[in-house]
Amino acid sequence: MLAPYACQPDGSRGRLHPERMSSFRSPFQRDRDRIIHSSAFRRLKHKTQVFVEHEGDYYRTRLTHSIEVAQVARTISGVLGLNTDLAEAIALAHDLGHTPFGHTGEDALGLLMQPYGGFDHNAQALRIVTRLERHYADFDGLNLTWESLEGIAKHNGPVTGPNADAKHDGPLPYALAEVNEAWDLELSTHASAEAQVAAIADDVAYSHHDLHDGLRSGLFTEDDLMELPVTGPAFEEVDRLYPGLEKMRRRHEALRRVFGRMVEDVIAVAQNRLTAAQPKSVDDIRHMGTTIIRFSKPLYQELKAIRSFLFTRMYRAPSVMEERARVTAMVNDLFPLFLSRPEHLPAEWRADVEAAQDQVTLARIVADYVAGMTDRFAIQEHNRLFGGDQRADRR
Repeated sequence: MLAPYACQPDGSRGRLHPERMSSFRSPFQRDRDRIIHSSAFRRLKHKTQVFVEHEGDYYRTRLTHSIEVAQVARTISGVLGLNTDLAEAIALAHDLGHTPFGHTGEDALGLLMQPYGGFDHNAQALRIVTRLERHYADFDGLNLTWESLEGIAKHNGPVTGPNADAKHDGPLPYALAEVNEAWDLELSTHASAEAQVAAIADDVAYSHHDLHDGLRSGLFTEDDLMELPVTGPAFEEVDRLYPGLEKMRRRHEALRRVFGRMVEDVIAVAQNRLTAAQPKSVDDIRHMGTTIIRFSKPLYQELKAIRSFLFTRMYRAPSVMEERARVTAMVNDLFPLFLSRPEHLPAEWRADVEAAQDQVTLARIVADYVAGMTDRFAIQEHNRLFGGDQRADRR
C-alpha cells in the first residue's frame, strides 16, 4: 500500500501525447522501462563519472552510477511507502543529459554555449526525453508522464520562485523553458517525495562510490579516511570486529557501513518529518516550502567534510586536473568545428541542420550532438578530425 502522500499511479496527470494504458504496467513502470531502453541511457555506459571511461574497468561510469542511485532510491522509497517505480524512473533518468567527460565536459560546453542560451545537464535530460529520442511513430521523445518530467526538472528543488536555489538566478535554461512552455511543470514548487528521494539517493551513491574509486586509484589511502568523520569510525568498527582483515575486505566492510549510515539517516529524518507534517497528498509535499527528504544536520556537516576532502584530494588532484585540461581542449575543438562546418555531423542530423533558421538554433543542434557523445566516441572523433597534433582543419 502506498502512503497518501505518495504519487499514485491512477492519479497521474498523464502524458503530453495521450496513449492507451498498459494492461500490465503502471504509468511509472512504463516510464522506467522507456528510460532503460533509450539510446541515451545506453550511452551512459561510456560516460565519465569522475575518471574518464578508458582509465580503468573498475571505476564507476555514469551508467553504473545511475543504477546505484536507482537502487538506493527504491530502498528508501519502499520504506517510506512511496512509489518505488517513479523514484526509480527519475533516478535512472537524472544523468541522461550529461556530456562526455562528466562535469568537465559540461563546464566546457556551458562556456561555449553562453552566447546561445547556455547548457545545463538537467535541462538537457528533459530535452532528450521530450525531443531527441526519436523512436516512436506518434511522438518525439519518450512521452513520459508529467510526474517523471517534474522529477527530472525539480529533483534538486524549485527552479523559480522564493524557494529556488540562488544558482538558478537568471533566465531558465532554454531546454527547460521549452519543455515548461509545452507543459507547465510548476517550477516554483518542490517536487514529489519520490523525486526528492532520487536526489538524495544521488548524494548517497556518489559519496560512497567516490570514496571507493578514490582508494582504488591511489589518490588517497585508508589511513587518510581514518582521520575523517563517518569514515574513520567505520574503519575503527571493522578493525574491532575483524582484526587483521585483508585490505580489500576491510575497505569494503568500512565503506558499506558508511553507505548504511547515510541511508538509515535519511530514512529516520524523513519518517520524523512526515510524522510531524502529516501530509495528506503529494501536493501537500510539493507545497511544504521545504524538502521532506534530507540528511540530519549532524550527518550533513560530517559529509561536508568528506566532500571537501574529496574535492581537494580527488576531483582536483594533479592527475585528474591534467586529464580535465586534455578533455576540455577536445570539447573546445569539436564544438566550434561542428558549428562552422556542420557537414561533419552524421547524415541523420542533416535534416535538423538544414531546418535551422539561425545560428542559435544551429548551436543548440551542435550542443545536442556533442553532449550526446560518449567519452570514447569524442576521443575517436577528435582524433579523426584533428589528428595527432589536435589542430583543427579550419578552412
